[in-house]
Amino acid sequence: MNSAEANLALRRAFSLFPTGVVAMCGHDGSEPVGMAVNSFSTVSLEPPLVSVCIARQSSTWPKLNALPRIGLSILGADQGPLSRQLSSRNGDRFRDVTLQAGEETARFIPGATLWLDCTIADRLSGGDHEIILFEIKSTTLFPDIAPLVFHQSQYLGLSRAS
Repeated sequence: MNSAEANLALRRAFSLFPTGVVAMCGHDGSEPVGMAVNSFSTVSLEPPLVSVCIARQSSTWPKLNALPRIGLSILGADQGPLSRQLSSRNGDRFRDVTLQAGEETARFIPGATLWLDCTIADRLSGGDHEIILFEIKSTTLFPDIAPLVFHQSQYLGLSRAS
């Protein structure tokens, strides 16, 4: 198996693990900046930390990385099209999107199930990705909104197991 085939096989294997979808958004003083990620994980309660993995070739991350505050919105089950839009390499990622301002430069997506207002606590090397540890400064919960789930390259909702 060549390297490209091995990477494709590993990508397919990783797709079997369902993940939530997070919009990372901020404002750089002139326009909104953001992207969708599905490599979000909770890390610690004390101090309150979460992590996100960002591909090193991302052109959006350097803009977010320069901001003092970043808003993480855990997207709701009906926000699959918005996730695709925020992941797009072309066009206006924020077309028809109304953002909610947070502290300083943090921005949030209405209709999400959770908002986390964060600062960057640390950066770690993770192969072809950078692992970003965020310290949570405040949370806003919307427990009646079901989360969006990404599994096998598809957006899904949740249902209760029997």
